[in-house]
Amino acid sequence: MTVKMDNRLSPGKNDERGFAIWLTGLSGAGKTTISIPLGKRLIEMGFRVQILDGDVVRKKLTRDLGFTKEDRDKNIERVTFVAELMVRHGIIVICAFISPYKAERRYAREEIGRFTEVFVKCPLDVCESRDVKGLYAKARAGEIKHFTGIDDPYEIPENPEIVVDTSMMTLDDEVDKIIDYVQKYGYIKET
Repeated sequence: MTVKMDNRLSPGKNDERGFAIWLTGLSGAGKTTISIPLGKRLIEMGFRVQILDGDVVRKKLTRDLGFTKEDRDKNIERVTFVAELMVRHGIIVICAFISPYKAERRYAREEIGRFTEVFVKCPLDVCESRDVKGLYAKARAGEIKHFTGIDDPYEIPENPEIVVDTSMMTLDDEVDKIIDYVQKYGYIKET
């Protein structure tokens, strides 16, 4: 006898339903900077949270991939698979990835289901000024190829649920805006 299940709707512990908060933006825009206090705040509210950060994932899960469009697509496919598994089991997953292409973000949204896209907006010159690793300088010197914003495009989200401009807002305001949204739209209950 075969049992068919809709795995997307499996509730987590205490009937919590997981969802993904997908932070997208240029390198240095502030995705990781936002994800850490956002995760802490949600944990303090009593939720199960996992942060998937682009730099960490590249070191552990997708170190075999480069930065061509094909490799970036594979990177997001793998991350999406992991995020969907966690969401299915009632975890709030904060995904902090450049994810420069609209098609890969659309793919993540479709696969994960419960998904909130946050465009972490920041002018390129501000991102470059924040670059402690010197990646933008290396990309401008031709030492790094396929660098988003320099010789590879970043496709700005057309209809993100949330936009935070890290060149204009405080970190607390950015986190508050995201928390307010997920409460208002029923992803989490107000506390």
